[in-house]
Formats: sequence, structure tokens, C-alpha cells
Amino acid sequence: MNPSEMRATALALYPEDTLEAATLLKQAVPLMVRHNIPANPVQYALWYTYSKGQEPELNRHLDRLVKDFDCFPPESAAKLFREYIIRDELEDARIGQQQAIKLVDGMERDVSRSVKGNLNFQVSLGHCMEMLEAPDDNSLPTILNELQQSAQVMQDQQALFLYQLRAAQNEIKTLRDKLEEASLAAMLDGLTQVFNRATFNRLLEQALNNAPDGLALIMLDIDHFKQFNDQYGHPLGDRVLQHVGQVLRNLLPPHATAARYGGEEFCVILKGCADLESVHAFAEQLRVKIQSLRIRARSSEKMLDTITASFGIALFEVGDNLETLLTRADDALYQAKRSGRNQVHR
Repeated sequence: MNPSEMRATALALYPEDTLEAATLLKQAVPLMVRHNIPANPVQYALWYTYSKGQEPELNRHLDRLVKDFDCFPPESAAKLFREYIIRDELEDARIGQQQAIKLVDGMERDVSRSVKGNLNFQVSLGHCMEMLEAPDDNSLPTILNELQQSAQVMQDQQALFLYQLRAAQNEIKTLRDKLEEASLAAMLDGLTQVFNRATFNRLLEQALNNAPDGLALIMLDIDHFKQFNDQYGHPLGDRVLQHVGQVLRNLLPPHATAARYGGEEFCVILKGCADLESVHAFAEQLRVKIQSLRIRARSSEKMLDTITASFGIALFEVGDNLETLLTRADDALYQAKRSGRNQVHR
């Protein structure tokens, strides 16, 4: 990317005028100093966007990180940068890669046809040579021989070009695979390997816009999660989250999506659900599986046997949008908590 393109990209990300940008920086820099945030371009971009206040999910993530960690985790900064700052650029890069792949594939087909045509041309010339064994004009064999040699040179050159194109195809495929990995990493929660909240919101919006009949939402929250962190430390709390994420990945039916909604809270989007009873049955299956988890506290070798979760479920109703469906599921989750936890409420 040349300097002018970089400036255009920066202007698209940060369209503020000079005065507004200066004001936002005056807000961002003291925040970074207060929380001992390292001064690098990624952090400047994150805290500048934080000061703008237009990405509330990013702000919540940053608030939680500075609260939970003594020093800002660099891997979290990189993940948030991909997820909230350059997410559109990742998609643009993916489209560009696909266009380049189509172009190279087309060129490879054309060159292959050309090489085949040259081979046929040489065969024809050979036949001509056989027919001219006793020519009236003694120069004709020499001319035809030169033509055949020229065709051979052309074929060799095109064969080399074809080899180079195929090598370029392999390189582009490698780059595409790396881009896919980076794009997937931007969509997943790094700890639990289910989708993150930003991806969840987008997928739920898509599901609501595309024939939402039979669409259901499950929200679950690990009970007394703070006690795990307080008693055993954050590493054990992270392991609990990882195990719950694995339960969701293992038990998800086809066309279902799981995400970490925030902290110790998860969501599941279910498609093709005819009624609340079937949703309730699946949520109950998850509840029992989570309750059966046994995780060893490495510091004391004690086996935790009290991991439970509370569930709230909601079925799509005509007129629902993302907010109303989430609110009903969240209200049901609150009722499950208030009724004693470790249960499914609708």
C-alpha cells in the first residue's frame, strides 16, 4: 500500500477534523497513562476509538481488561484492534484475494490452451516435413525446420510461464489460508473458541432478517463465577470458561451458533425450533452437561464439583428485533438466577 492509499484508509477510519482529533487525543493519552498502557500505534488506535465512544462493546472490553489485569495483555490489544478497528479492511482484503485468485486461474487456463495449441502446431509441422521429403524447392525443409524450432522455443517459454503461474497460485492459496485464519481469529473469542460478541450480534441480525420462523435464543450464565476467581485465581476461572465453551461446541446441533456474550455469559442461536419445549430440552441438556464438569484446581489438587449455570430461553415472535429477543432471554435468565440458579427458565 502506497502512502496516498494509507492516508485514504486512515481518513476513512478517522474522519474527524484536526480540532476534534486533537480533543480526542487529549482524552485518550491521559487514559493510557493512567492505566500504564504501552505507547504504540495499536493502543493509540484503541484508546482514540474509546474516547470517541462510538463502539460501546470495545469500551466495555477495555474497561474490563484494565480492571482485571495489572498490565494490558498485548494479545488482547491485537485481537481488539482486528475486531473493532480494521474489521472492514480484513473483509476488503479477502475480496481482493478472491479477485486475484480468479484472475490467475483464468490466466493459467489461457496459457494451458496456448501450450496445447503449440504442441498441435508442432505435430502439423512434423507432418509437413514428412510430406516434403523430395521437394521441388530445396529451401522449404530448412524454412519449415526453422519454424519448428521457433515453435519449440515458444512452447518452452510458455511452459515456464505456466510453471510460474502455478507457483503463484500456490503462494496465493497460502496467503488466502492465512487470511482466513486471521479473519476467523477476529470472529472467535480467544479463550473459549466460540464466537465473540461482535460476531454473535451480526449473526443474530442475519438470522432475524432471513426467515426467522423457528428461531430461538438461549442465554446462560455460570453460577457464582466470581467465587472461582476469588478463591482459586483467574487461571482457574479461565479453565472453567474453556470447558463450558467446549461443552457448547460439542453439543451444538446443525445450524446452531454459540458465542461468549461477555464475562461468564454465553449465548446460543438455534434455528428450526418449533416450540419452546424443544428449546427447553436442549438447554436442559447443556445444563446437565455443565453440572457434570469436573475441573481440578492445580494449586490444591482439589476437584471442583460445583460448576453450574442458569439459563434463560426465548422464542422468536413476530415483530422481534435483536434487542427485544435478547431482552426476553435475559429476563428469563434473571428469573432463573432469582429462583435458585442451576435451572432453565422461559
